[in-house]
Amino acid sequence: MPPVLPAWRTRAELFDTLVIEVADDLARRHPFVADVQFAVEEVPPSDPAPWEPGIVLGRGFAPEPRAGLPGRVVVYRRPVVSRTRDITELRALVRHVVVEQVSTMMGRRPEEIDPNFF
Repeated sequence: MPPVLPAWRTRAELFDTLVIEVADDLARRHPFVADVQFAVEEVPPSDPAPWEPGIVLGRGFAPEPRAGLPGRVVVYRRPVVSRTRDITELRALVRHVVVEQVSTMMGRRPEEIDPNFF
């Protein structure tokens, strides 16, 4: 689609939309997810935490009520995109990363957040 048409979106915008769609879907099933902030960054920081083996695809940050910070989930676009071949795989991996981070942040099993978690 040519960039002059309203429906045209960049790959980054498409990725952002996928994260938003997953977050909205989870929030419909679990109201506490509506209080979580979601963000997309291009790549993870170059200093991964010691407990993060391999390439980091996303991170979850627990809420800090005393500091007034809600729970936050960050999905790293380039590592996620580089592990997929098409939009179907991309959609599935984005969902996997978001569900995994939300479940870890909330102290629940991924299957409790999304029954279709693989």
